[in-house]
Amino acid sequence: MALRMWASSTANALGVSCKTKAQFLPAFSLSRCFSSVLDGLRYANSHEWVKHDGPVAIIGITDHAQDHLGEVVFVDLPEVGGLVSKGGSFGAVESVKASSDVNSPISGEVVEVNSKLTEVPGLINSSPYEDGWMIKIKPSDPSELQTLMGPTEYTKFCEEEDTAH
Repeated sequence: MALRMWASSTANALGVSCKTKAQFLPAFSLSRCFSSVLDGLRYANSHEWVKHDGPVAIIGITDHAQDHLGEVVFVDLPEVGGLVSKGGSFGAVESVKASSDVNSPISGEVVEVNSKLTEVPGLINSSPYEDGWMIKIKPSDPSELQTLMGPTEYTKFCEEEDTAH
């Protein structure tokens, strides 16, 4: 009952109304259009991004992913020198809502981890593409980058995924 009252008052404050129970569609919808997708990055369908920068590739989770996770409270990262394989888990992100494995979009050797995330895991929320990067790797097969989506494809993928849910 309290939840229904909160939802009702929130809907009123936002100016949202449904005239009848049969009319289930809201007056507006919140889509993932608020998530940013950057040019110059490649994207995996598991919502990680890669920036290939010379001999190193920087990897993190996308704005779309962090938005779905909610407030990140803990990040588990691999050791420097470890190997990651395309599609394999290299760490985890825990939020107030859920815990999720993070998969590597490409294969390679971990050459650096973002140790700031240990102290301030919320950087993934506030700056997923810059301060919130997770690992840097030396790619073992740079051609794997070509199997990932570009910004336009990733945006379409997210829109279709959100529509399906």
